[in-house]
Amino acid sequence: MNPERSEPHSQTLAGRVILITGATAGIGRSIALAMAQLGATTLLLGRDVQALERLYDEIVGRDWPEPGLIPFDLAQYDAQRLDELTAAITAQYGKLHGLIHNAAILGDRVPFEHYSATVWDRVIKTNFEAPTALTRALLPLLRIPEMSAMVFLSSSVGARPRAYWGAYAASKYALEGLAMLLSEELENTSNIRINVVNPGATRTGMRRAAYPAEDPSELRSPEALSELFTFLMAPDSGAKTGQRYQFDGSCEPLISA
Repeated sequence: MNPERSEPHSQTLAGRVILITGATAGIGRSIALAMAQLGATTLLLGRDVQALERLYDEIVGRDWPEPGLIPFDLAQYDAQRLDELTAAITAQYGKLHGLIHNAAILGDRVPFEHYSATVWDRVIKTNFEAPTALTRALLPLLRIPEMSAMVFLSSSVGARPRAYWGAYAASKYALEGLAMLLSEELENTSNIRINVVNPGATRTGMRRAAYPAEDPSELRSPEALSELFTFLMAPDSGAKTGQRYQFDGSCEPLISA
């Protein structure tokens, strides 16, 4: 872990408004709970309305700040829906302190020449095109606070695509490219921190689908990543911008000198 990190206290994120995509399961759910516990108002985006409502009930039941629910299928986004989302967040909260791009789908793991065009398009739209459009729509709200943060969840195959990972690798590679572009553009023109996180081998449904023979008991839990995301979201944590963070808190610049 980063030796410069300080332990978060119960109100580390008090007053912060943080949107998390893919918030109903796995890493997204653990992030949402961790942010809410530390005082953040979490905006929970996901496809499954019932799962969103269960997460809402859990957060409210623990007397943490009331979250906002955003039923939204990223594979079906359009410009009008994004405009409506932006308008609703502006009217309700006025600003955005954090945006965590967690939602993603795996797609197929087959040779490129056998890859279904329909599946490829859905993976690229969900994992790259939708986060790009969402970022563009919400960027004005992220510019308002004195300090805000955007985090893109990637993968080892996002930093270096590998054979048979198909659209997933291509989409994550593109997402890291977007993070590089934004980190350079925004470094001297805003107070928005841009970072990428590789969560590594974590016990999630996607990991199980990618490695069905793997023993899940040997993997870290999604909750093990909470400290890292708190560090990246906290306004006075000292987190750098333009970094690719690993699950253990180590990091390297997105763009080599």
